[in-house]
Amino acid sequence: MSILYSVENGVATLEISRPERKNALTQDMYESLVRGLDSAAADDDVRAVLIMGQPGIFTAGNELTEFVMNPPTDVQSPVIRFMLALAGFEKPVVAAVTGHAVGIGVTLLLHCDLVYVSAGARLSMPFVQLGLVPEFASSLLLPQLAGHARAADKLLLGTPIAAEEAVEMGIANMVVPEEQVVGVAREVAERFNDLPVGGVRESKRLMKHSQARLVEQTILEEGRAFGARLGGPEVREAVAAFFEKRAPDFAGLRKGG
Repeated sequence: MSILYSVENGVATLEISRPERKNALTQDMYESLVRGLDSAAADDDVRAVLIMGQPGIFTAGNELTEFVMNPPTDVQSPVIRFMLALAGFEKPVVAAVTGHAVGIGVTLLLHCDLVYVSAGARLSMPFVQLGLVPEFASSLLLPQLAGHARAADKLLLGTPIAAEEAVEMGIANMVVPEEQVVGVAREVAERFNDLPVGGVRESKRLMKHSQARLVEQTILEEGRAFGARLGGPEVREAVAAFFEKRAPDFAGLRKGG
């Protein structure tokens, strides 16, 4: 089991647990994440959800070879179902991030309500470097949070984001010593046990409803572009270079491929 689901003191925890592959996410893991969110939504005793990884690694993003061989094609694809489920989740979602968060490991944070990162956390979105495009509505949300110029630095150039910068950009709430991140995030999630359920949910809905449809449309549009590019020459070269431990050579490829 690579996604561990548990409920304690009003908090449903979704723990990414595949350390041997740096918590890289597979289609089966996305299915488990969706089931976990569905279970948390249906459980009246759950007041908040906590998403976390393993010590020193949140997630390395998608399992690249699997995605190249079996790209997401429509709204029934596990990764798209997960994105839509998290984006529309009614209860508060708290994230605890230690170590590296790559790709969707960063973009999912844009849909969490409260995010706590370790001092040594390093966030990166190397979509363009892999011949891909941004996903999970990051092409919409990141410019809104950080401004176009800063978002372009992160999405077009793939420049990593350090912990303090993640707070400055509005991706995270606070930098916490690594050994305290999960404890602080859990403590925050448990605070919802003492707050009125209806007030919390309605407030979250009001915060998100004005662009909820736009977020969903952007997720689907990005998903179509992402899936189409997975079989393209730029991605094949990027993946080959990754496994051959060399720099990719895009110069000889068809323009815009």
